[in-house]
Amino acid sequence: MTEADDAIEHGRWLFTQPCAFVKGVVALDGLPPADLAEVAFAGRSNVGKSSLLNALTGRKALARASNTPGRTQEINFFRLGNETGPALYLVDLPGYGYAKAPKSMVERWVKLLKSYLKGRPSLRRVCLLVDARHGIKPSDEEMMTLFDEVAVSYLIVLTKADKLSATEREAVLVATQEYAKRHVAAHPEVFLTSAEKGWGIADLRAHIAAFASG
Repeated sequence: MTEADDAIEHGRWLFTQPCAFVKGVVALDGLPPADLAEVAFAGRSNVGKSSLLNALTGRKALARASNTPGRTQEINFFRLGNETGPALYLVDLPGYGYAKAPKSMVERWVKLLKSYLKGRPSLRRVCLLVDARHGIKPSDEEMMTLFDEVAVSYLIVLTKADKLSATEREAVLVATQEYAKRHVAAHPEVFLTSAEKGWGIADLRAHIAAFASG
């Protein structure tokens, strides 16, 4: 078995372990102890974040999908792993790009997000989800710039790839890889995924599982 095969198998195994909601956080003083590595998920509203989290964990309702932009208004923590083996926190960050949300609410979410990113040493990676059909939007660029500024390593994950033709998928993948090169905190690899078809899920599990503590 190759090293890549080992990583895939470790990812598959970890994501079959218990995964439970820990808490939703609306202020920094509510954060759980930083006793495990954390991998966070960020993205525009309706990018398919809930669907991807559900696909990764093999659970249909771990993260609630919604047609209402900005429904996730908290930083939600999920503990993946049993009590004695490797484990980590999966962190569901508030969606952004929500035009209908009140300005005061958006400002509060942004302030909380920035504080979390700057002050969380256990945060090992952010998966920045981008809709493959639309590519990187100005609001995604703003998030990438923020991650660069606070020196948080992030990985671009293209979602809903099944909605594109093979030629379109290749084009958006290459374009996104080139775009990522302009950002100092961006991981060079870009993942192309489909929660519906299961594309890229095994590789993304392997990438995330490498950060598991214990």
